[in-house]
Amino acid sequence: MDKIDQIFENYVGSSLFLNKKVLQANYSPETIPHRKEQIEAIAGILAPALKGERVSNLFLYGNTGTGKTLSVQHVGNRIKEKINQIGEEKLKFLYVNCKLRKVADTEYRIIAELINALGEKVPSTGLPTDAVYNKFVEIIDKEKQTIIIVLDEIDQAVKKIGDEFIYSLTRINSELKNTQISLIGISNNLNFMDDIDPRVRSSLGEEELVFPPYNALQLQDILRERAKQSFREGIVEDGVIAKCAAFAAREHGDARRALDLLRVAGELAERAGEKKILLKHIDAAKEKIEKDRMLDLIINQPKQFLLVLDSIVKLDERNKGGIIYTGDVYDKYLEICQKTKNENLTQRRVSDILADFDMFGLINTRVISKGRQGRTREIKLMLGDNIREKTKEILLNSIG
Repeated sequence: MDKIDQIFENYVGSSLFLNKKVLQANYSPETIPHRKEQIEAIAGILAPALKGERVSNLFLYGNTGTGKTLSVQHVGNRIKEKINQIGEEKLKFLYVNCKLRKVADTEYRIIAELINALGEKVPSTGLPTDAVYNKFVEIIDKEKQTIIIVLDEIDQAVKKIGDEFIYSLTRINSELKNTQISLIGISNNLNFMDDIDPRVRSSLGEEELVFPPYNALQLQDILRERAKQSFREGIVEDGVIAKCAAFAAREHGDARRALDLLRVAGELAERAGEKKILLKHIDAAKEKIEKDRMLDLIINQPKQFLLVLDSIVKLDERNKGGIIYTGDVYDKYLEICQKTKNENLTQRRVSDILADFDMFGLINTRVISKGRQGRTREIKLMLGDNIREKTKEILLNSIG
């Protein structure tokens, strides 16, 4: 038996997992711990749909992994079950993830995605946007029904295309004779509403709900419940659940992050031929996830973001890891744009991109005063040695 056969035999013969899906992001549990208050509030807002009435538009916000999407989907499933029991009114839930590429990068594509969710088809491009809207209205208004549109990570779509599409969707009801439409917007950005048009704010935010971060003890409850279903008995060493929860609690109480840590720790333990998931596997999983997440973040950025990042990487190499200033980044960026024949952005827009990098954890910035010369930002590149070479490879392939 060669090494590959041995790996396969170990996996087939003694998998640590009973059901790995339970730890994955797209799994919908039957119960959602520590979200009773929010779930009941959503149910109260959506209940009028049982009588075919239009429900208030609802806006949910909170950090990543605080149960927003799960809670909406849970209530949506329950309300559809109830409608099937009473057999009177028709209700459709249409879900759009605004973070997905080629779904929410234009107003046209968002409406096309909604039409697809209704089982109809329009070309992905080529028609005027007004024609796609008219097609959407025609499809949904054929019969009496209530439609609830869930726009998950709505801030991502607004960042790409502006907020006019939200206003258009909220105004569609005035064109409908048979159907009532309501919107549920979900955002990880706590300040999202501050930056959008007041018309959109008043129409989307008829009802608002905040999802607070989970604390370490709440995360332990969630992890214990999922671990029972996902691993064989006695597989998880004492202290592993608590360590997972502690790591995730430091990062804004992100339950998704905690579940990822536990799943990856299990995978690493299994590959190493271990019989249990140990504390060391949590540390290894944390390092692997951070590396994968950072690279995934970089790969999915638009070209202008990559041009700015390339400027910082090159300056960091030239300065041997020392401090970089905002003005130097912009000068280097203009030089790279000229060499690669890319149109350059204004200094203000590049400054906004640097603020995004700081938020993502790609860089660390500090505003300093230069007296009469005004203020500038000191920039420190935060890419670890384990991903720096891979980042340079991504930049080279994307920019040339």
